[in-house]
This record gives sequence, C-alpha cells and structure tokens, in this order.
Amino acid sequence: MRQWAMAILIDAPTWPGRGGLWSHLASDTSLAELHAFARAHAIPARGFERDHYDVPAHAYELLVQAGASPVTSREIVRALTTAGLRRGKRGATRC
Repeated sequence: MRQWAMAILIDAPTWPGRGGLWSHLASDTSLAELHAFARAHAIPARGFERDHYDVPAHAYELLVQAGASPVTSREIVRALTTAGLRRGKRGATRC
C-alpha cells in the first residue's frame, strides 16, 4: 500500500445528507495529492466539493486504515485555511 507523504485528513461521519452520514476527506498540502488518494481508494470524482471530498460513513474506517488521519471538522478547516486550499461557497458570507 502506498504511503502518503503529507496528511490526508478525515473527520467523523456526522454530516447528514442523502439518507446517511458523511465525512469530509481533505489534504493539508495539495489538491493533487488529495485527488490521487481519492482515486487510489475508488472515491468518485462527483464527491469532490471545492476543497474536500464528501465520503459516506461506511468508507470511514477503510480510509483511516489506508492512511487518512482522523481529525475534527475544525482541524480540517484550519488545515485547509493554513495551506491556502480553503474554498468557500459562492455567495456565502463569512462572519
């Protein structure tokens, strides 16, 4: 199995949607590495949303075993912001 040089981050599957719970999968370094990790683990491209992938709860443990680091949602936002990868929704107002 490939070792990932930077951190791939995943939060707990607590986000409701489409009849289930979802996690966010992100990188603290590079969208290219995030996409490579996603492809290597059969995460559909349609799951990508601006700066992260939405992944279903059933994939959480498999992705952790594959090298994703479990973190809080706040840690994902902080890592994306620090890396300059954070992309807000169009038209969203930030408080």
